[in-house]
Amino acid sequence: MITELNLDHLAQLTALEAQVKSGTSDSQMLAALGCHDTCVLGWWQDEQLQGYAIVARLPFEAELQAIGVLPQSRRSGAGYALMEAVLAKAQHWLSERLLLEVRAGNHSAIRLYQRSGFSEDGCRRGYYPAANGAAGREDALLMSRPLTEPLPAD
Repeated sequence: MITELNLDHLAQLTALEAQVKSGTSDSQMLAALGCHDTCVLGWWQDEQLQGYAIVARLPFEAELQAIGVLPQSRRSGAGYALMEAVLAKAQHWLSERLLLEVRAGNHSAIRLYQRSGFSEDGCRRGYYPAANGAAGREDALLMSRPLTEPLPAD
């Protein structure tokens, strides 16, 4: 089950992030939960928070700011369900596109995004510190998906 989270869920959300390790700080989560232009969605199983997604409303677009699922719940459809809820929220806001960025080496996330209709728009070279304490930097892929149907050609 997916629900919108609020400030009452902050402790559960930060405990989940400690296991998910998406890179979202406690202060970013607090800000997201308290902002009317941001929606934090939670994926629950057996009354336990197992995953979350943060989506922000921009003037004409929406941005997926974070998504994470517990390691033991990955490959269960949770990420796809969260992505579908994010898309529904962005469409409800009448956003024209949904934007995101992802580590170039996060192949499972990239597959999820492609499966959800996203395509690559560009790359930020050396954007992220290397994962797991490795030396160097990692690229960020910029991806988007249109949310409105294009007008038919005349």
